[in-house]
Amino acid sequence: MSSTRPSQPLTDLDPDSPSDAADAPGAPPSQAGAAPAGAQTDGKAARTSIVPPPAREHAAAAVSKQAAAVRLDGLRAFYGSAEQVKGIDLDFKPNEVTAIIGPSGSGKSTVVRCINRMHEEIPGARAEGQVLLDDVDVYGTGIDVVAVRRAIGMVFQKPNPFPTMSVFDNVAAGLRLTHRRGDLQGKVEQALRGAGLWDEVADRLSEPGAGLSGGQQQRLCIARSLAVDPEVLLMDEPCSALDPIATRKIEDLMQELRQRFTIAIVTHNLQQAQRVADYTGFLYVDTSEGGRTGYLVEFGQSQQVFQAPAHAHTQQYIRGEFS
Repeated sequence: MSSTRPSQPLTDLDPDSPSDAADAPGAPPSQAGAAPAGAQTDGKAARTSIVPPPAREHAAAAVSKQAAAVRLDGLRAFYGSAEQVKGIDLDFKPNEVTAIIGPSGSGKSTVVRCINRMHEEIPGARAEGQVLLDDVDVYGTGIDVVAVRRAIGMVFQKPNPFPTMSVFDNVAAGLRLTHRRGDLQGKVEQALRGAGLWDEVADRLSEPGAGLSGGQQQRLCIARSLAVDPEVLLMDEPCSALDPIATRKIEDLMQELRQRFTIAIVTHNLQQAQRVADYTGFLYVDTSEGGRTGYLVEFGQSQQVFQAPAHAHTQQYIRGEFS
């Protein structure tokens, strides 16, 4: 597995697809006419999807869309020569919420950043092993990084709406970048409804997204991810900067989103992990060689991990003996 960008990326975008940018009032001309980076412009060019059409039959009644599974196989991540995480084997089941917990410095955020190839954006950072989205290695030869990040959305610790964009344009940004076909305004409304935000901003779509409250900004960022119809949502401590009321709204939203997406959440809040996660993985830190390298100690159903942990380190962490 290489963390370098492929020279001839494949894309899951339709090169014949018309731009949606022109459908929205006030769209900048550069967005309305430009082709996405790495996209094939010849209508006869071959196209490969990052997510092949798997056999997804007999979904559970509560699941409105069968999402993709994610599997980490021997994942290692480095900052220069320093190994941040080692030998991570972990399965994120479709339409389930998986929490990653552990002390500071154990590599929790690094793991999720490797899943959608954000880790490689840090100078000197690289990853080894495999990250499989269903059966596709997202680090495989010819895989388009932009397509990976469309299929695997990410919500960060602090809300990060584009400060110069309106509420509408924040949600539409990804749609314009990837030239998704269809009704732009309808897709923006659908995404805002999916993030539980439409009723609060329906009459404020032209106002700056940065003018919303912290909790609303975080849901706006979730809507921005939902707009491009991902398979997976990664949430890196999405509630750490929010008050209890806003936190509860995000947690309730996760239970709705799991009907359509596979969700991974990094959190320091053990009560939150117990409330929202079906499965929990505990990472600890190996300092035996003088550095700090995170590794997976235990993984299982959340009830088992929190009520009957199999490893002493997990038990000590849950009891609050270290953090």
